[in-house]
Amino acid sequence: MARITVEDCLEVIPNRFELVLAAARRAKQLLKGARPLVESDNKEVVMALREIAATKVTLLKQGED
Repeated sequence: MARITVEDCLEVIPNRFELVLAAARRAKQLLKGARPLVESDNKEVVMALREIAATKVTLLKQGED
């Protein structure tokens, strides 16, 4: 499987701090049993980054629906 890089994720969420928040929140959801949106045999954090790079997950800011 192709390696995921932070640069791939930064193309989707350009702010690195927001990227960390999005990946952490999604990883926590995956740990609690959320269904993965991409196929991966990796741990939850890597799965979260793969989902972000594949634009399956986005970060909603406060006040956005």
